[in-house]
Order: sequence, then structure tokens, then C-alpha cells
Amino acid sequence: MSQIEPPTSKNPPNRFNPRKLRLSKWTARQPCNREKHFLVVELLEDEAGNLLEVELQAVYSGRSQWLDWRELRDSARWRIGWH
Repeated sequence: MSQIEPPTSKNPPNRFNPRKLRLSKWTARQPCNREKHFLVVELLEDEAGNLLEVELQAVYSGRSQWLDWRELRDSARWRIGWH
């Protein structure tokens, strides 16, 4: 996983409720392998119920990947919704 960079004034962080991420839609700012639109299909929580990771599934290819849910706050990499 990549290092999470602090947001700049040019790219304020995406704001969302982590508990409402399931089935949310995301757009990659820099698509890779023609994968631009993603859907959060699963949440991984610890024993205490704290969110750890999300599973993103690419709409185009169906490929899934796990990433730290905080990476979705990076507005330079992700946009909320499908654009």
C-alpha cells in the first residue's frame, strides 16, 4: 500500500462517514488498466468493530483489491461517486 499524503489546500480531503462506505461508488482520478469506477463491496473490521480496510471492485473488469479505508480520503486519488 502506498503512503497516505496529507491533504493540501488545493485538494481538501474527501468527507464521508466510514460506517456508510458499503456499496458506495468511487472514481479513480488516475485510472489504471481502464479501471476508473469502483464499488465498495466489503468492509473489514477488527474484533472491536473498528473499520480497517475496504474491498474495492472495479466495475470494468470485476477485479477486487483491498486498501486502507483512509486512502479514500485522498481527493487527489479518489472522487466520491462515478464521474
